[in-house]
Amino acid sequence: MSIAHAADLAYAAALAPGGNAGSSVAVQILFFAALFAIFYFLLIRPQQKQRKEREAMLASVKRGDRVVTSSGLHGTVVGLNEHTVVLKVTDQVKLEFDRQAIGRIVAAQGEKEGA
Repeated sequence: MSIAHAADLAYAAALAPGGNAGSSVAVQILFFAALFAIFYFLLIRPQQKQRKEREAMLASVKRGDRVVTSSGLHGTVVGLNEHTVVLKVTDQVKLEFDRQAIGRIVAAQGEKEGA
């Protein structure tokens, strides 16, 4: 439904001279309820689902996991606490990042995706 079409419906539902005001209010309430439902199912609900999936992924990070940070740095988790994670990038390089900086967990070398 386009916005112009929705506006035409709202205009058509407006009170006609000498018409019944109760039915006009009911139509407007239904229109706004439908508009809210569209926003909920297209915008709000998918964002909530994505946020929950990300929180679950961050909670499941453990030592030995190969991860990629949001900036694209690849490393292996060697230490973590509630707020930070320490990544081993090379043998002598360990970097500490905020846990929120983890973009994704990748399969370790030799493992296949989904295994």
